Amino acid sequence: QVFLVESGGGLVQAGGSLRLACVASGRAVGRYVMAWFRQTPGKEREFVAAISYGGSTDYADSVKGRFAISRDNAKNTVYLQISSLNAENTAVYYCAASGRMAWMSRRASDYEYWGQGTQVTVSS
Repeated sequence: QVFLVESGGGLVQAGGSLRLACVASGRAVGRYVMAWFRQTPGKEREFVAAISYGGSTDYADSVKGRFAISRDNAKNTVYLQISSLNAENTAVYYCAASGRMAWMSRRASDYEYWGQGTQVTVSS
């Protein structure tokens, strides 16, 4: 079993930046595919970014160039640096992990472990 805890969310002005962190416990996730998703009320969970255990990355088109995912396997932690924020980025951001996949996926159903989420609110 893997437990994921996100942190780093909060209220930020448009144009600002945040760094979200996801700390895993229960197992070492160095060989896991890790990802970030986000969700707003009434909408489905949306893919944001993923990182393979080799360090390859994938991003949703809407965040390319503004968001950066990274991992520190020694700390069992994945990060999401989010920059140039706008109101459309307001959401609950979730960390996800999969030990079953050999490569990254943009589908939420492919990830078997999830955190509780951290709220990011962008004020204009």
